[in-house]
Amino acid sequence: MQDRGSKCYLCHMPYNVRSLSGMGPLPRVWEAQMAESAAGDTLFERTGKVSFVQVLPHALQHVLAAFAGIVTPAIIIASVCGFTPQEEAAVIQASLVLSALDIFLQQFPIKGVVGSGLPIVMGASFTFVPALKAVGLELGFEAVLGAQVIGGVLVVLFGLLFRRVSFLFPAPVLGTVIFVIGLSLCPVAVASMAGGEGAADFGSVTNWAVALVTFVVTFMAGNYGKGALRLGSILAGICAGFVLAAVLGMVDFSAIATASWFAPPALGTHRLVFDPAACAVVGVVAIVNAVQVMGEFAAVSSAALDTPATDSQISGGLIANGLVGMLSGFLGGVPTATFGQNVGIIAENKVVNRMVFTLAAAILLIAGLLPKCAAVLTSIPQPVIGGATIGVFATIGMNGVVMFARHGLSQRDTTLMGLSIAFGTGIERTAGALAGAGFPAWVGTVFGGSSIAVAALVAVVLNLVLPRQKYAPYMSCGEIRIVEAC
Repeated sequence: MQDRGSKCYLCHMPYNVRSLSGMGPLPRVWEAQMAESAAGDTLFERTGKVSFVQVLPHALQHVLAAFAGIVTPAIIIASVCGFTPQEEAAVIQASLVLSALDIFLQQFPIKGVVGSGLPIVMGASFTFVPALKAVGLELGFEAVLGAQVIGGVLVVLFGLLFRRVSFLFPAPVLGTVIFVIGLSLCPVAVASMAGGEGAADFGSVTNWAVALVTFVVTFMAGNYGKGALRLGSILAGICAGFVLAAVLGMVDFSAIATASWFAPPALGTHRLVFDPAACAVVGVVAIVNAVQVMGEFAAVSSAALDTPATDSQISGGLIANGLVGMLSGFLGGVPTATFGQNVGIIAENKVVNRMVFTLAAAILLIAGLLPKCAAVLTSIPQPVIGGATIGVFATIGMNGVVMFARHGLSQRDTTLMGLSIAFGTGIERTAGALAGAGFPAWVGTVFGGSSIAVAALVAVVLNLVLPRQKYAPYMSCGEIRIVEAC
């Protein structure tokens, strides 16, 4: 990467040059301006010296873009498990602390083994929500935590062996699974928009009015807003929906008054239950999430650092992510992943100084140590959460489409994707399809309630057995046409 802090972009002369040919010393104001410019350019270096004033706006930008995405999965899982406001606040706190820890590890690798050393923002992952929701509903939160520990172990192993097993997850396979994840998340958002499963006023006009107002504000800010408003579109939508819900008397502030000001997340509050079926479901999702994280590592390195991510960076990043996933089981939080919106920010502004990400992590850590902050977040009504996140879930699904269609579609690809999606969604939506005579109970638990597990298994198997084809795709009038090569 070019040393952006050593030379002027226009004249290519070092910033520490004090005189020009035929002229005396530069005026003091010129020297001050050149020194300020040199200091500013260190934002584009990983280890350049920067001031707090320089770092703060960029760190806040990342926090603004990620904050709502970090706390929402925790709120959804806690709601599914029927937690009290205090228990829900604890899950939010743990998720914020885990997100901060993962960012720290990525910025400051331990002995070059744990952590990527890449400019990246990590946060609680939406990818896990369908699997954790299914496990939580059937087996309880303790089984969720036990499965997260096993999922973290698998990610660590994947990080150590990723070069040997990555062939199982080419773009068509990974794109198909990500699409199914997005598809399975949409009912979660719709249920929240209607008031949350089990709510006495489920499906009421009031709930839908609040949800749709939240959605409209989020949509408008994300598509028509600029700068911080666009980056924080989800947060803007949640704020607007929260105000409307408060006016309508839908917000309960009692938990805020009773919450303490400072308390670290408690370790081992919940016992761990290692149910084989739950571990299998979450383990599949953990590997899919790891492959997606690996892709984000490669993308941010290429876009922001102008260099491909090395094997050691990817391996170290995955190991760190897996260790945080294991810790999430003990702290009672949600496993983490890279945040695509923050990768987009980094690719656009090229600000990669690790102190920016360190400060962002510190802000998240402080928020995670303040139960008052978590209590405010738990008071957000379900219709607001649903209205703010349905667009996120749709984007996750379409990211899968973009991934498997980026290089065109062959007959082989369409067969793989179509069958995987058909089996995955079809089995999940047919109650008792795998619960009949002859099927062990674990089959119905692992595959009967999870379209992700079925789609991933079918996609991997088809990728191994379908004959390879050479093709030359091209785009025309918005459609993908396939031309089989000779």
